[in-house]
Amino acid sequence: MNARLAAAASALLLIAVLAGCGPASSGGGQGAGGTEKPSTGSTPEPEDTSDPSPSPSPTPTTKGVVLPTDCRAILSEDVLSQLDDIPLNDKAFGPSGVGDDGTLTCIWGDPQADTTNLVTKISAMNRGPALDMLNALVANEGFTCFTPDGGTRCEKTWQNEQYPVTDGRTLFWRDDILIDTRYSNLAPNGYTSSIVKSLFD
Repeated sequence: MNARLAAAASALLLIAVLAGCGPASSGGGQGAGGTEKPSTGSTPEPEDTSDPSPSPSPTPTTKGVVLPTDCRAILSEDVLSQLDDIPLNDKAFGPSGVGDDGTLTCIWGDPQADTTNLVTKISAMNRGPALDMLNALVANEGFTCFTPDGGTRCEKTWQNEQYPVTDGRTLFWRDDILIDTRYSNLAPNGYTSSIVKSLFD
């Protein structure tokens, strides 16, 4: 019962957090550790939450932020050095790179390895769908959320069911852009914060 109450409380907190997310504010990317305390902002006017139609532009924008097209360019030198020996977008993992809707998919992983990999998708997502998805992760899957860098970050780690390694997922939403990373035994320090800094600073 206590677990259910905690999950419900976390869901209500996330609703309040997202409701308080205002326009983008400038700020440097933080490290990978989720130690920053939640911040508050002004409540935005209601936004159109209809599904975005595919953009004919090779570099779609949301609220003035250009969706990236290069998996390496969005990472700092420090993060790239941690991924130095890991292949990027090997065809064995399936489609990657820029999709028809502008979504960038970056897959770091060696196809010869059993489980070590990291997959990031950066896409456009309006506030309404983002709120619904993040609230569901808190309420149903035990994710923890906080508000660094002018956005909302949710994350969770767990033990891999087959191998003695840690798996996890980290999401960051701001200004109608979602950075969604799933990983197994590969979590470079400062990875998500590096992407956030590249996109929003």
